[in-house]
Amino acid sequence: MIELDSKSLNSLAGTGTSIASGHSRKSSDASQISLNSEARSDDNEEDQWSLWGRLVADWANTYKKRNAYVKDLVRKGIPHHFRGVVWPLLCGANDSPAKSQYAEYIKATSACEKVIRRDIARTYPEHDFFKEKDGLGQESLFNVMKAYSLHDREVGYCQGSAFIVGILLMQMPEEEAFAVVVKLMQEYRLREIFKPSMAELGLVLYQLKNLVEELLPDLHAHFLSQSFDTSMYASSWFLTLFSTTLTLSVACRVMDAFLIDGMEIIFRLAVAILNFGKEDLLSQDMEGMLKYFQKEVPARFDPCPDPLFVAAYNVKYSAKRMKKWEKEYTALKTKEQEDQEEVRRLRAENRMLRQKVSMLETESSELAERLVRGQVSRADQEETTFHLKRELEASRQRDAENTAHLRELQQRLKHMEQENYSRQSSLEMEPTTSPSLQAELLKQKEELIQCLQEQLIGGRLRQAEMDSMIRDMKNQLHEHEEDKKRLREATPDNVVLALQEELIAVKLREAEATLALKELRPKISELSSQWLRHLQEEHTTENQPTSLESTPKKLLFWENNRSSSSAGNKSDELMTIRLREMEAVTELRELRLRLMELETQNQVLSNQLKRQDDEIKALVSKTEASERLDKEHQSKIKEHERKYADLEAKMREDSMLARIHDAEHSQHVAELSQKISQLEMKNEQMLTEGELSMVEDSDRVRELQDRIGDLKAEIQRLEHVNRKLGGTNGFSKLAHQQEVSDPSDDDEDMSKLELRFSPRTSVENLTS
Repeated sequence: MIELDSKSLNSLAGTGTSIASGHSRKSSDASQISLNSEARSDDNEEDQWSLWGRLVADWANTYKKRNAYVKDLVRKGIPHHFRGVVWPLLCGANDSPAKSQYAEYIKATSACEKVIRRDIARTYPEHDFFKEKDGLGQESLFNVMKAYSLHDREVGYCQGSAFIVGILLMQMPEEEAFAVVVKLMQEYRLREIFKPSMAELGLVLYQLKNLVEELLPDLHAHFLSQSFDTSMYASSWFLTLFSTTLTLSVACRVMDAFLIDGMEIIFRLAVAILNFGKEDLLSQDMEGMLKYFQKEVPARFDPCPDPLFVAAYNVKYSAKRMKKWEKEYTALKTKEQEDQEEVRRLRAENRMLRQKVSMLETESSELAERLVRGQVSRADQEETTFHLKRELEASRQRDAENTAHLRELQQRLKHMEQENYSRQSSLEMEPTTSPSLQAELLKQKEELIQCLQEQLIGGRLRQAEMDSMIRDMKNQLHEHEEDKKRLREATPDNVVLALQEELIAVKLREAEATLALKELRPKISELSSQWLRHLQEEHTTENQPTSLESTPKKLLFWENNRSSSSAGNKSDELMTIRLREMEAVTELRELRLRLMELETQNQVLSNQLKRQDDEIKALVSKTEASERLDKEHQSKIKEHERKYADLEAKMREDSMLARIHDAEHSQHVAELSQKISQLEMKNEQMLTEGELSMVEDSDRVRELQDRIGDLKAEIQRLEHVNRKLGGTNGFSKLAHQQEVSDPSDDDEDMSKLELRFSPRTSVENLTS
């Protein structure tokens, strides 16, 4: 059909006189219309008006029977005054149910009203119909856009759709324009383009890019070299159907063709526009190309759009290729979405790993703090122990001094006692001594004894205090030793292991760094001394240029067979190289230390992760064991519930049986009571009859009376037991007893009672 359409447009050359009267398509003069509308005569215009008038009047039959002929007429352009009628007929909006819904949408409120109000002033700002603010055109445009935003809430409002609605409002009233917009969105792929995701727009741009690459490879290569993407110039073509790129008259022609050919005409027109401007575009950069599409394209096709449409219908367009590119784009988007999901997953995983690393760092810092606190507390304990030991040694020393002082006092006391004894003996031997002298001697003795006693008491008190202090010190020392022993013997947990590993790693790094510094220091000092000697010798060489033998270059294994200046330069270079070498060695050692530190840290973290994994496994195993126990408990509970239900059913059954037995027993008691009442009635009858013929059988009558009394007592006893028990067990026992007892005995007794009742009644009558 596309080939026929292109052929029909290629055959445009003649007049339209035969169109008004022609019914045969075999005549080329009858099927051709001049493309130059400005050169038409008044007669041709009248013929065209009459032709379109008859076509619109009998649209259903004509469009059905002569579909290709109508399409040819539409592609050549619909007269301006007929577009408001023909456009709804072409898209099937003339009998659309959307017209009846339009009034309800106008009364409702949309969430997009503010955005629509803001964009209305930007839609055709130079056109008279939409120029006036809050005028008829802007209000009509606002009503239609608001109604569609309520009609299709998924699409809502998109700025490009306002230009399409504006073209429709220039040709028809609001209700018709709304119905046509609904049809365009639903049946012409515009709804997918205007969705918030705009996935369909990306598809058509991808198809246009491939189409340009296939048909215009030079232009496509130029676009790539200038980084001029298809979306930079073609997005508005698909969103507004060229209404923002071409003039309004040409945009109306585009709408004519779009209602017949759909999205295909947009691709054709895009390629035709690019082909027309190929030479200009190849010579311009990105900015120049943008200006070309904005300014030169509208002016180029405004006077006569027919060549553009002829070229568009001559474009090689293949639906199969478009379908193929659609599949490729879908595959690319699917892969892109998968990549995005993978990126999101990796980002999430990276974020989790960072969180885990931060947690591990926090845990490591906490462990380091705990280690430091533990070391500080241990140092405090050791310091306290050291002070206690010192105090203990001082106490022991004071104790020894006090003991020695006490011994000295004891010796002095013994010595004084000996002196006193010798003096007493001398006094006894000299009786001529005066009493005053003896009294003075006694007083001195008493004072000495009192002083010695006070000193002895003070020494013993101090000794007791020292003993108590020593005991306290020993107890504290013993406690500290026990704590240290317990800490040494206690099995270190994971935290302590981690701290020990980290401490070992830190000590290793410190030792290696110290060793490296020890190795570097002599080398640096050697280089410094050599450099100083070199500077001194160079200074002396400048003063005495002939004394080359005294330069310090021999120390650096240089020969003196060159001139002094070159030797000095070489020496400077050598020293510079040696210094750089040492710097490089220093940097290398620093890097090695850093690498070793990172490896140690990695090992520590690996050990921590391993221990955490072991703890997690242990917790998982405990959880599984608890779940198994829980399941076992649940099964036991269910089994107990089942047994309980069985027991309840059995108890209900036993209760029912007991009630049945109770009822039977009550019935039996009632029967016995009835029999007794009958016997009493018979007794009364016999008393009234006065049968006294068997007085000689009074003993037998007494026996029968005793038997009746026993039966009554038995009945009363049974009733009493029945009232006393009142439960199912009692009823069941009584019923069981009643069942076990032989009913034949009761029958025999009752028969005997009936047979021998009359003598007893006679005796009772006589006694009465």
